Amino acid sequence: MTGSGAKSAVEWLASVAPDPDACRWEWERNPLGVALLPAGRLWDVLILPGELGYPTLDVLTRVIDRPGPVLADFGDARMGFFVPAGTATRWLGTGVRGAGRGTWIVVPYPGRGAGGVRWLIPPDGSGTLTDPTVLELAMHEAAAQLARADTPQ
Repeated sequence: MTGSGAKSAVEWLASVAPDPDACRWEWERNPLGVALLPAGRLWDVLILPGELGYPTLDVLTRVIDRPGPVLADFGDARMGFFVPAGTATRWLGTGVRGAGRGTWIVVPYPGRGAGGVRWLIPPDGSGTLTDPTVLELAMHEAAAQLARADTPQ
């Protein structure tokens, strides 16, 4: 991501920080290139295990033009899908953790990966988020594909 897209993504993400200037400073000067941001203001994050997250992302990108931001962490063990604020409190799903109000997320500078956390789909600065209903349908499709792959023929 370059140019105004990166700048607007930085501004969008930093806007949720208690001190947006400190957030930008942290991204620029922290050797890990990450900042802690509070979930539950503009967005929540639904955290899926990587073995379900990757197939879910594959389904999502085939169904919609532009999913919301998606993070992957340490060794791809988990993936975080950015969804509208309030989703985490209503979400009922086995193996899916919700990060909403009162939780903090490690977020790398948009377009950069650092400290074991990287963007699979960086924010575009427009506030695009993944619709939780579409995400749930993509998860069901991905789980069905995984179950078919595990079933001996």
